[in-house]
Amino acid sequence: VEAYNVEQKGCPFICRFATMGTVKSIQHSKMGDYLVTIEEKNSATYLRAYTNWRYQAEGKARVGVRLLGHLLRGASVRGGVQMEIIEIPLSKRPVAVACCPVTGDLLETEPAEPESESADPSEHSQNSSQNQAQSPSPNQNFLDFERSVILHLPKIEPKQVALCGGYVAVQMELEVLVLKLDASSDPKTQEESSDTKKTDHIDDQADFMVLPRHQELLGDVAKDCDIPVSIENTGLEDGKGQYTLSYVLFRRFTPDFFQGCSVEETQLHSLQLYPLYTSNQSVPLEEPACVFCFFSLPNAGYLYSLKGGVELLSTYQYPEKVLKAVLTDHLLHVITKSALQCFTVRCAAVAARIVDPYIDTTMKACPPCSMEVCALRIQLFIGLRSVCVYGRHVILLSAADTETPEEPERTPQRRRLKLKEHTLLTGIFLAVGIDPATTPALESFLSRPFLSRKWTISSPKETSPAGHGWNLYVVDSVSPLTLYQEMLEYSERYAETNPQAQSLRHLLSEAHLFLRTSLLRTEPSEQPRNIEELKAMRPILGSQKDCHLALPYYRMSGLSVTEVMARNRPLPSSPHTYGPGFLFYLKHFLFEETEQTLSQEAADEVIDIFSQSELSQLVSVCASPSMINLSPAKTLQILIHQEDTCGVSVLLTITMATMMLCLDDLPQYTQLMERHAEMLLVYRFIEEPRLLLHGGVGGQHTHIRPTRLTRQLAKSQPGLLVASMVALHENSKVQLEQADHIFKELGCENCLQVDFWEAMLMASSQEAVIQELLFRLVSIYIDRLTNTTSDTHLNEPHTPSRRRPLKSADDLINSCSHYGALYPWLSVLNPAHTTSSQHQEALYKLQSLLCGPSLSVGSVVPLMERLSEETLWGFSLHLLCSTRRGQYDRSIEKLLDRCPQAIIAYANHQLQDTHMMLWWQKLLPELCNRTRAASDNSILLAALKETLVVVAMEMSPTDFLELIPDDGTASYFLPYLLTCSQRHLMA
Repeated sequence: VEAYNVEQKGCPFICRFATMGTVKSIQHSKMGDYLVTIEEKNSATYLRAYTNWRYQAEGKARVGVRLLGHLLRGASVRGGVQMEIIEIPLSKRPVAVACCPVTGDLLETEPAEPESESADPSEHSQNSSQNQAQSPSPNQNFLDFERSVILHLPKIEPKQVALCGGYVAVQMELEVLVLKLDASSDPKTQEESSDTKKTDHIDDQADFMVLPRHQELLGDVAKDCDIPVSIENTGLEDGKGQYTLSYVLFRRFTPDFFQGCSVEETQLHSLQLYPLYTSNQSVPLEEPACVFCFFSLPNAGYLYSLKGGVELLSTYQYPEKVLKAVLTDHLLHVITKSALQCFTVRCAAVAARIVDPYIDTTMKACPPCSMEVCALRIQLFIGLRSVCVYGRHVILLSAADTETPEEPERTPQRRRLKLKEHTLLTGIFLAVGIDPATTPALESFLSRPFLSRKWTISSPKETSPAGHGWNLYVVDSVSPLTLYQEMLEYSERYAETNPQAQSLRHLLSEAHLFLRTSLLRTEPSEQPRNIEELKAMRPILGSQKDCHLALPYYRMSGLSVTEVMARNRPLPSSPHTYGPGFLFYLKHFLFEETEQTLSQEAADEVIDIFSQSELSQLVSVCASPSMINLSPAKTLQILIHQEDTCGVSVLLTITMATMMLCLDDLPQYTQLMERHAEMLLVYRFIEEPRLLLHGGVGGQHTHIRPTRLTRQLAKSQPGLLVASMVALHENSKVQLEQADHIFKELGCENCLQVDFWEAMLMASSQEAVIQELLFRLVSIYIDRLTNTTSDTHLNEPHTPSRRRPLKSADDLINSCSHYGALYPWLSVLNPAHTTSSQHQEALYKLQSLLCGPSLSVGSVVPLMERLSEETLWGFSLHLLCSTRRGQYDRSIEKLLDRCPQAIIAYANHQLQDTHMMLWWQKLLPELCNRTRAASDNSILLAALKETLVVVAMEMSPTDFLELIPDDGTASYFLPYLLTCSQRHLMA
């Protein structure tokens, strides 16, 4: 084995070492940096791993040999051996090996034993062993391989296998099966697959063979593929627990014999599981962002995406027979007998969508994964035999003596087979009354040698030791960025002839994906900033339909918006103007709420661009937070010209008023704002909310801030500002927390913010929002009641924090259903003109909410504890809460103790319907007892008389008689009993 350094010019020689046998297959694992070989010696086949082989130069270093599973002794343990050969003992001859590019695990396959009727089917299974290859540490100069799991695949003969991140791919002659191994700590019973599902093999005496049909099964459906797979856990899982198995993909192909195809022309090759990382991933520590499966027929290739759902990405149709193919990030390299060809791949399109799930929106347009592939670069060689790729180097192996000496010897055998098949089929057709000689098409069909008793694939021919003409080529593949630039140069010439062609769009999309491939695998700090892709935007700028395709190029270029404008600035003598692609990018930059602010020079240039290209977008451009530094005088002149040209509009008027505000011309500002009714202004604020708010649309409220117009409205037109904020919330333009943040920024959290909540309560229909607002308003009303007194602020002028509210309590009661009319008995408890107006408004509004139908009293009881019952208004609020919670007995007692003059009004309003019995069960006994104790209390006596009148009207004489006390005061009740009797007789 010889190794060369292809990273340096001339491929200098690194090392050479001798294997212990004739190498039949060799694989290199980048993870762990080891070689694994299948070798033959003395008619025996071995599986060996060579570790630290790079240091075995010129045969001077020490070499250690050990058998896997045996205790290490001597220098190997001490790390004194620079190269170690590990022989992995197997029970059967190894057929194929594969190394996992993610973990360094090793996968090897062994052939199934011949089928026996009496034997246990599990003993005749194809097994695949996954061996853990641990990467060496600084103090460890060897790798350890331990068998962790065995997969049994009975009755199939894998020709090639692949392993990547837990995915296992098995390729037969005409079938591909992909499985997923997952380590689970919970032991699960793996269902043993039955061999009865597998189609029975046709024995040698059969003259015909039943051919399976083409089949593609994706995801869980792949378990119906009739290939049973079982897991044997070896007990050496190293803490990973038991493995579980799931089917991922199954694909079967059938030769089209009617088209003259044979099994040899249809057999699969080039099976590959390919991981793809992105720039924000650490390769050794994380799972790859994507995993792809590729396999190929001689005339077609298939690329599947496995992670996050199985999907066929691309189908490659080759122009001639392909011998081998290798997949990379951005190209598929295939070889024929005489050429190396390259095809585009869609791996970057899949990875881009995983990195950014919203990439398929118009704002972040990306070519679809289903876009057709195209061929690039055909390089001619002679006698190509094999190809592999390492980094950006394509390594080719060719042989000049491509003639096969065995071919002439096989010709007579093929002719005999063809004659035998032709005679057999002709006899069958004659037996059913059909003479093939009379039908030329049938005779031609029967002449094809497509029937044989077995699908036997000839093994690859051994190269004669005396062969000559072997050549090794190392070809540097073109980098994605270079291909991208070449495609754009070609697109410029292509666009001169047919700028609207679909092929041009396809070419630009391919260039886009090459650029994405380069940036996906590059750290953000290392991404190129001098990409000249903006020059190639000219071809698509003329198409309004496809102008959004220009946006991803500008975004990936790393250029600032001022640099983009400079590169798209037309020359004074040029007939070209700003194209739709550039304008689409510029509008996206201005409208996506970016934090980047343009300088005055750049902002004025943007105004000039839109005044020349899209005058209708000028108002939206002026409202962008990026344009805060624009020149108001210059912009106002352009807006006045637009009004003279296009007529008066509300949005244009508001924008002109904003410019007047920036020029500190308040009279002109006021005149412009008075042109239109307030509701028209509110509708236009809904259409363009950035006139009032900058930043944070749909995001965190801490990023949102008021504009200069908003600050002026808070001073001069607070009602308009509140109405506009309510409209923005109801149209999902602003969130409740964002609106609160705006009012705090304005310093109006104790006035306009409360007005906003009250207005929101009138407008909102969302129950969650209503309950939140009710809780907030109760809290703020309580704060106002506890922070104001009756002798302060009576003659103090209104300040911004204590201005008169936009809606009084009466206004809210009359216009908002959540505010209820005050109970009549509250008029007795409410003080008249003994507190400040702010205190009275807060009290009436809080009482109204407690009297309303929407407030859940139980949720605000903890807040009410802040209010003392020492004052009569505080007592009224606590009494309202008790009454709303159904505590009538306690409320009657508290009211008789504190304010008996209100008891009759309270009883007339509250003790009705189902609570009427409380008149004689609770109120009458309480009044009798209290009147007896204080016979000179005129208030209690009057209340008792009113109570007796109600009782006499509602009760029967017998029941009323039972209520009369037996303490010698019956004469006091006789008039009421007489009235009750008379009413009863009349009834």
